[in-house]
Amino acid sequence: MLMGRAVLSAAFCACVVLAPHAVAAQSGSGDGYMFGVPGGSLTLRAGLARPNEQSDLFSFVRDELSVARGDFTGGSMSLDAAFFVRPQLAVQFGFGVASRTKASTYRHYVDNNDREIEQSSTLRRMPLSAGLRYYLTPPGRSISRLAWVPARVAPYVAAGGGITWYSFRQSGDFVDFQTLDVFHSTLQSTASSPSAFTAVGADYALGARVGLVGEARYDWASARLGSDFSGFNRIDLSGLAITLGLTYRY
Repeated sequence: MLMGRAVLSAAFCACVVLAPHAVAAQSGSGDGYMFGVPGGSLTLRAGLARPNEQSDLFSFVRDELSVARGDFTGGSMSLDAAFFVRPQLAVQFGFGVASRTKASTYRHYVDNNDREIEQSSTLRRMPLSAGLRYYLTPPGRSISRLAWVPARVAPYVAAGGGITWYSFRQSGDFVDFQTLDVFHSTLQSTASSPSAFTAVGADYALGARVGLVGEARYDWASARLGSDFSGFNRIDLSGLAITLGLTYRY
């Protein structure tokens, strides 16, 4: 939860810093309109991401440690750049980070002093993606040869693919199931995998250039595990993220 709070706090601070600059940048626009159709947008969002946790590694962790399904839900941040190729169609590129650390103990074992055997597990996912965004209604309208007015609300759908990097790390004390000895170690696996996503969202105009954007996005991905987790199948990296942020049209 600390990681999630840190991500949300960082995003909030970034929005506070960027918002005055974005509003000031509207000097290049009129009273509620822009001089010309926007060529694209930059969007910064933050929220929560919940991985599916479907693979056998997560099942093993839940069986042996005090970890429940959903405990790897954590903070998420993303930055998107979109470029309009049609009035309602844009090509978008994005990068995101979702991370959560969960402290735990063994469910069925204690050490020789009857104390809990403690460790922590961290899952971090970082998707880099490209895709298409289609606005279900026009995101704005031209009222003259030069002036463009944004729609108050512009819903959209998006889809695409890319690469997802991940890191799964466990650090602390562990039980050797053959000897029942307790040992201290750090286990880690990092890799990347092709991924795909779909999303639905909406822009809410605050001005000619600045708006709020909310989005629900689902990613599909799975990747191999490193030698520290040999014997397990691929790790499930799929999951849902719900985010809210600021968008700036240019």
